[in-house]
Amino acid sequence: MDDAALPSKAETADAPAQTPATHPRAGEQLSGAEMVVEVLAQEGVDTVFGYSGGAILPTYDAVFRYNERERADADVDPMKLVVPANEQGAGFMAAGYARSSGKVGVFLVTSGPGATNTVTPIRDCMADSVPVVLITGQVARGAMGTDAFQEAPIVNIMGNCAKHVFLVTQPERLEETIRTAFEVARSGRPGPVVVDLPKDVQNWVGEFKGTGLLGIRGYRQRMEALRQTEVTEPKAEAFFEMLGSASRPLLYVGGGAIHGEGAEAVSAFAREYGIPSVSTVMGLGAVDTTDDLHLHMLGMHGTAYANYAVEDCDFIIAVGSRFDDRVAAKAELFAPLAEHIAHIDIDAAEIGKVKGVDWSHVGEAGHAMHSLLAHGRRVGFQRDFSRWGQHCTTLREKHPMGFKEDGDWIQPQGVMRALNDITGGEAIVSTGVGQHQMWAAQYLDFRLPRLWMTSGSMGTMGFGLPAAIGAQFANPEALVIDVDGDGSLRMNLGEMETVTTYGLPIKILLLNNNGDGMVRQWQKLYFDDRFSGSDKSLHRKDFIKAAEADGFEFARRCSDREALPEVIRAFVEYPGPAFLEVMIDPDAGVYPMVGPGMGYKQMVTGEHIPSREIPEIGRGGRVDPSEAF
Repeated sequence: MDDAALPSKAETADAPAQTPATHPRAGEQLSGAEMVVEVLAQEGVDTVFGYSGGAILPTYDAVFRYNERERADADVDPMKLVVPANEQGAGFMAAGYARSSGKVGVFLVTSGPGATNTVTPIRDCMADSVPVVLITGQVARGAMGTDAFQEAPIVNIMGNCAKHVFLVTQPERLEETIRTAFEVARSGRPGPVVVDLPKDVQNWVGEFKGTGLLGIRGYRQRMEALRQTEVTEPKAEAFFEMLGSASRPLLYVGGGAIHGEGAEAVSAFAREYGIPSVSTVMGLGAVDTTDDLHLHMLGMHGTAYANYAVEDCDFIIAVGSRFDDRVAAKAELFAPLAEHIAHIDIDAAEIGKVKGVDWSHVGEAGHAMHSLLAHGRRVGFQRDFSRWGQHCTTLREKHPMGFKEDGDWIQPQGVMRALNDITGGEAIVSTGVGQHQMWAAQYLDFRLPRLWMTSGSMGTMGFGLPAAIGAQFANPEALVIDVDGDGSLRMNLGEMETVTTYGLPIKILLLNNNGDGMVRQWQKLYFDDRFSGSDKSLHRKDFIKAAEADGFEFARRCSDREALPEVIRAFVEYPGPAFLEVMIDPDAGVYPMVGPGMGYKQMVTGEHIPSREIPEIGRGGRVDPSEAF
């Protein structure tokens, strides 16, 4: 993205015209740390996640004093400060807050190792277009470059991971920098912004203006152009000409439809013309997954019927999706019968990057889809796609999701089905990364956007639990469930204590197969059962004792298939924090599966999902190691 470059000196020197100051503290002498907190409050921040340390202590103290001054209720801080077990946890909490609310998540850490521990969540947010602002403490300006205690070159480290990085060297521009960080994080294609804040700038005292932004003129011009971009009449006519000539159109919906507030418009468009839809793993919930014409998730582990619909369609309408390798491992094999491809995305760099398109629009998904819908109604566009809709319904009936439903072991798919029967697609669900992530994506319903949170592009183990914590703070009345695996949960196991420390009613559902299941699945398929690195099968940890040690009063293990429905219901309905470990079949696999470098024709459906043709697995059962994962 070209908007990730730092503004030039000319841009920062030329700030836009400001409105008169209205902030009640405008004109007062404040420390830099106090200014940071006042701007956070201006931006509507009610929760900050972070771990303190020497280089950020002035700002932590300013948060404390702000709460003392502004607290109306003796028990409620107006700006909650949530302390995790480590800084990576803080980053994923901010991400969970942002993903589930649509607001900018905020985390605040110290310099050196505190800041470097946040690299993974920053890159994760960049990959999945999640708006967060990270403020990192830094050694005093005079000590920078001397290898001072807990110094790290954050601008250099974060430059290739974040959407934008600011180093505050001029304290007079501090408040403008913080406001601009929020503007950049939420505008255009959302993403993470880092502000590196030297300790002496935090201690500096100056006049608080209460208003102002940096003059990042070029960036604002691009964002304003995006906001003003319309689907012109000729462009709309061209789109409907392609739609009119199609017999089998398919909406291919990604996370951008959610970020761009396009879920309602996409769903309305699908209903208006009876067009079936499929979702990427990041797009789940953009269209109600229980809708008759929605075929759930496509891609490497998508439903068989969604992938067969892609094989059969003749017009792909991509909305906020990017033809990534989990969906189009081999671009030329994706949607082989499609005569036309239309692509709507906020980021011009995504248009034609992987798959050539015949029609495109760069702009917000919601605005673009509303424009197309309005044009279609204005010109009275009509086309009967009912035969195609019936074909997709038949695909669902002939190739339903299925799994082994007998035997002694609990099957993970059955756990997800039992959970779905209770939640009805209305719970907020986060996951770690691995087999459990895909079973949750395949078998759980999501009636609305922002109910599903997972690390999509980066695939970061350890994401699920801290993301659930952030989501619960953003949605205190919601049912929030972390579906996790034993490998992923270990990565940020310390955050179990965070759940009980803050009394959060989060439900942690652990699917335990005593190993790295997804790695083992690939080693079975492509590496002749050589379980290199995955044979460690860590299983000495007693997760129930760990949960009890961290204060979970509901901590149960289930290994009885017959008892599962009752146990799941008790777990979900428990009024406080709850931990449930389900011992699952260690040999359970995730199917369907499209191998690396393969097209959907080569999809492996496993023993329990009917396939319409016998696929080849890899190249004689093997893939080049460079294509693995």
